[in-house]
Amino acid sequence: MSRSTSRTLLIAAVAAGLAAGMSTAAASPGTAPPTTRQGAYAAAAEEFGVPESVLLGVSYLESRWDTNAGLPSTSAGYGPMHLTDVVAANSGGTHHDDGTEDPRGDTARPMLPPSPGEQDFSAPSLRTVDVAADLIDVDAAVLRSDPVQNIRGGAALLAEYQSALGVDSDAPGDWYGAVARYSGAADTASARTFANEVFTTIAQGVSRVTDDGHRVSLPATPVDLDTAQLADLGLRATDTSETECPADLGCEWIPAPYEAFGDGDYGNHDKANRPESQKIKYIIIHDTEGSYATTLRLVQDPTYVSWQYTLRSADGHIAQHVKAKDVAWHAGNWYVNAKSIGLEHEGFAANGAWYTEAMYRTSSKLVRYLAEKYGIPLDRQHILGHDNVPGTIPSTVRGMHWDPGPYWDWAHYFELLEAPFRSTGTHRTGLVTIRPDYATNKPAFTGCDGAGVPCEPHGSGTVVLRTEPRDDAPQLTDIGLRPDGSPGTMHISDHSSRGETGQTFAIAERRGQWVAVWYLGQKGWLKSSDAVWSVGFVATPKKGRESIPVYGRAYPEASAYPPGIPPQAVTPLQYTLSAGQKYAVGLVAPSEYYRAVTYDPTNHTVVRGEMTYLQIQFGHRVAFVNVDDVDVRLSFS
Repeated sequence: MSRSTSRTLLIAAVAAGLAAGMSTAAASPGTAPPTTRQGAYAAAAEEFGVPESVLLGVSYLESRWDTNAGLPSTSAGYGPMHLTDVVAANSGGTHHDDGTEDPRGDTARPMLPPSPGEQDFSAPSLRTVDVAADLIDVDAAVLRSDPVQNIRGGAALLAEYQSALGVDSDAPGDWYGAVARYSGAADTASARTFANEVFTTIAQGVSRVTDDGHRVSLPATPVDLDTAQLADLGLRATDTSETECPADLGCEWIPAPYEAFGDGDYGNHDKANRPESQKIKYIIIHDTEGSYATTLRLVQDPTYVSWQYTLRSADGHIAQHVKAKDVAWHAGNWYVNAKSIGLEHEGFAANGAWYTEAMYRTSSKLVRYLAEKYGIPLDRQHILGHDNVPGTIPSTVRGMHWDPGPYWDWAHYFELLEAPFRSTGTHRTGLVTIRPDYATNKPAFTGCDGAGVPCEPHGSGTVVLRTEPRDDAPQLTDIGLRPDGSPGTMHISDHSSRGETGQTFAIAERRGQWVAVWYLGQKGWLKSSDAVWSVGFVATPKKGRESIPVYGRAYPEASAYPPGIPPQAVTPLQYTLSAGQKYAVGLVAPSEYYRAVTYDPTNHTVVRGEMTYLQIQFGHRVAFVNVDDVDVRLSFS
């Protein structure tokens, strides 16, 4: 049976049921809509003949049953069922077009200006709201904003997919194919991964309170899966042969080109031999601000930039493009690029405010795998957002990118990584780790849909720092972002005065319910309820030093460079780290420079120096200090 025929028959069946007086949720005249979210799932499941556990499991993997105040996800999905509407979501460009950041971040080479071209929004998975609207005869705008109708639309889609398979069963495991189809995946491996994750959630059970206050529960339900249905979906096979990924994720190999252009130019990454040549110390979390299809086109363009992995939003599917041993061009800082793996997460809606649970889950599984393989600690000193990567020299600070932004839920992500942020100290141990309640912490950002326009309130892991212990005090000043010395603003991308969940700062002072931390050479105040007490090591200028330099990269001293390799300048950033200030130490950073400016990788060299740096949490971004310039001690000493 064709998809269009099954849709017509389903609409006819629903119409016949209404004519016969069938009870429906918010559809039958005179029938009151469900008053609880749990009731909405139960009613929609009954109306469309979908097992309630299946409907709940699919919705949880998309949205965790949240409404997100009617805002779209970063990939244009709306409501608990993540019905997509790419037109309504006001798609934007890619984050690599915004600002002046050179993705390579290597001043030894000419700047690489990406040219992304047009977005590709052709994927049917980006317009599921239209199909759902036809199925239940409800306007698409209502489906985007009304949770009850959104759940009905998702249930109708599942029922259509089940009908197309010709399976008539109430057993949840017999809906395996429909669930796999709901993922929007075009390949068997990613459809299987999504369906397996849904049914794992059903088998384990889950209960939580949604962002708008509804308690929803999915009781643990053993399921006997009919996985053979995958063969009936007509999906393509997946090339997993070259991927470095957990086997159960079904990662796809879509290689980025390593191609010479002539005149010594080439793209779009550098060959290396990590971790033998250099240790991999970082995993960098990005948001593409482009559709999955556009992102794949770009990473296969030898004149563009690169990253190791791309993750699709609706189903969490992962494609790998660059081997971990090689250096991708993604973070805007060559020192970090040379020691990191980059993950791009699909997202393109300019006003998108949330990420799908499916993508959080596959991303966290991939990061756990990579962290274990390369010995990367699961903390916010090694798992960085692109917005935490420092500029290389003073002139590059302002142009650095700010993704994945303040709506990425770092607390939930680290729970999935099995490394949650917990208190490790007391108010006397000298450090705090930022940890607001994501759901209730809703900073009044502006600029999501035009300069100065207030963003719709939404949960966030960001805490705004103040110059004094009061809510209406001015923000701090980041002279790298705002050279005129003006204070930070609430514009969505202005992180002049913001701490992010998981970041650890040294305590400067306490007053009542407020605590001040050292931040960019200033005292920044936040409420102690937005953080947990921590303990660790801090760096402070050596005794007798009025101030010390702060760096954006940990490059060797000039004498370390062999003949024929020009020394890279050890240039301080524009900030001041003064006597009496303390900053949390994240890791020891050896001085290294990966010289890779030729297509022939036999000419690539790792230069190592005698200098050693410490990475510190200096502001919203990390920074480096020379170990010879600081005293290091326990945070409570």
